[in-house]
Amino acid sequence: MLTELESALALLLLLLAGSTLGMVIRRFLSERHRSRETTELIQLVMTMLVTFAALVLGLLTNSVKQHFDTIENDLRTVSIQLIQLDRSLREYGPAAEPARVMLRDYTAARIAAAWPDEPPPPGYDPSKLPSSPASNLNGERMNGLLAAVETAIRSLDPQDRRHRELQQSCINQFEAFMRARWKVIEEAHGSISMPFYLVLAFWLVIIFASFGLSAPHNILTMVTILLGALSIASVVFVILDLDTPFTGFFTVSSAPLRDALVELSDNLRH
Repeated sequence: MLTELESALALLLLLLAGSTLGMVIRRFLSERHRSRETTELIQLVMTMLVTFAALVLGLLTNSVKQHFDTIENDLRTVSIQLIQLDRSLREYGPAAEPARVMLRDYTAARIAAAWPDEPPPPGYDPSKLPSSPASNLNGERMNGLLAAVETAIRSLDPQDRRHRELQQSCINQFEAFMRARWKVIEEAHGSISMPFYLVLAFWLVIIFASFGLSAPHNILTMVTILLGALSIASVVFVILDLDTPFTGFFTVSSAPLRDALVELSDNLRH
């Protein structure tokens, strides 16, 4: 599977190859194929294709940017729910402290797994996690920690009405957090399908081949086509990179979860 940068570079080469092919074909065209009427028709079709391509690329850019912003907002929601759950557990008392410790360990592991290129959070200790590797947002080790947190909350033995209400509140908050977590996990997958990307790439290659057919053969023309191909390839790179918000050059910020981790680490005796 190609990375976002490799896909953009491959598209750049295809666009340049398409324009080169158009220039080569132009040399073998007879004079009747270079008439003013033929040139005007080619320019009309090119204008239509370029307009459609610009519209599609603009809509794609707007769509992936909204998708990126949605995940950032959902991460803030997850962080807020973590803090609220931790405060409810803290209010419950010392009996809920093991659940708080595991919740903190999960948050640290989540940050380390989702942002492996950043420094690991303070207090992150992989040895505290269950045995299988955690290399993504939905690793088995982190699932084990969350299952242990839920078990610890449901195993609390409240002795009065206030603690029963707090336990139920913690259960409700944990379930809301899990729903938000799964929402982020599902949104983290790319939304642009490969068939759609291949069709778009083919469309763009046809456009650049048309440029080669109608463009005069000189250095300025070649430089202009090169700059145009670079611009299109860079736009496609941005689109593909924004579509995978936890990898690549553009990534969502880990700051909300790191802030939540600081809050979760307060007043812990472990």
